[in-house]
Amino acid sequence: MPEHEYKILIADDDEMIRTLHAEFVRGFGYDVEIAADGIEAIAKVSLGVDLVLTDAHMPNMDGFEVARRIRSSRTSEELPIVMVTSLEAREDRLRAYEAGINDFINKPVDHTELRLRLKWLLELKTAQDQLKRSKQHLEDTVALRTRDLREALEEVTRAQRETQGAHLDTIRRLTLAAEYKDHDTAGHIERIGRFSQVVGMAMHLQPGMVDLLLHAAPMHDVGKLGIPDNILLKPGPLNREERAIMNSHTTIGGQILSGSSSPVIQMGERIAMTHHEHWDGSGYPNGLLGDAIPIEARICSVVDFFDALTMDRPYREALDPDEVVEMIVAESGGAFDPRVVDVFVEARSDIVKIQSEYIDEPTV
Repeated sequence: MPEHEYKILIADDDEMIRTLHAEFVRGFGYDVEIAADGIEAIAKVSLGVDLVLTDAHMPNMDGFEVARRIRSSRTSEELPIVMVTSLEAREDRLRAYEAGINDFINKPVDHTELRLRLKWLLELKTAQDQLKRSKQHLEDTVALRTRDLREALEEVTRAQRETQGAHLDTIRRLTLAAEYKDHDTAGHIERIGRFSQVVGMAMHLQPGMVDLLLHAAPMHDVGKLGIPDNILLKPGPLNREERAIMNSHTTIGGQILSGSSSPVIQMGERIAMTHHEHWDGSGYPNGLLGDAIPIEARICSVVDFFDALTMDRPYREALDPDEVVEMIVAESGGAFDPRVVDVFVEARSDIVKIQSEYIDEPTV
């Protein structure tokens, strides 16, 4: 800032001294405001002065109080203040610094010393003002970019949600295709997901895993898409060869779902492959034993058994739910993981509630 744009406030109760100091300051190229006492000085600070040159002793309000008042205002707390004084005592100087005085000039004022003191303090104020403006500009820029980033993130989040929704919808339609072929229902696949979710939560699985279960468990029988209709829909018992083909729906399902980067489909692949494995190792396709069977498949096998037997099928009527629960308990440690069975039985009321919410509507 050029020197002539600076404005200096001179506060002194002695008119002759005020006039002398004003002549000095104007001679330095600065504008001048005059105050006859501290009260007037405080009022004129609001005119936008760049530095205050004040006498220490003035009636009504001395220079110390002027400094304190200036420092208490947020709009002028960094305004340079120079005290003109004849005080030499150390305690007076400390008192002045505590009040917020930046510098001192002894009486009588030396013209050159005053010019150098004012120049240095005004240059320091200019640098501080530029720093504040730069800081404010930076804060404004950061705020603007943060807002833009937030809007971009919101847009990305919205797109990801839409993509995830489309992804899950595709999975559901694939699952429905398999269930349609087997004369199952849309209600069945919804229930399998919800049942698995309830059991997973009751077993205190991680929330992310429980959410995956909700969407992955319905894919357990997707491999039935590869089973010939004459076997899949055969009303009577299957012979050994037909049973082997029917059992291959596990490996077919694993092949259909293999190689995906989607965590949901990856879990679906594990469930499709292993939901007919038995806790005691008597299941298929690989005769896995106990904890070697993924927990998601162990959960799915129990809830699928319950739902399949408690719903009407073209070749048989639904069994009583209590009877099916007894069958499940009887297979605890055999076909089913005992811990899953215990949790399923404890969660029976929630299972029944979900079953009533998703009433079957035939898909054929």
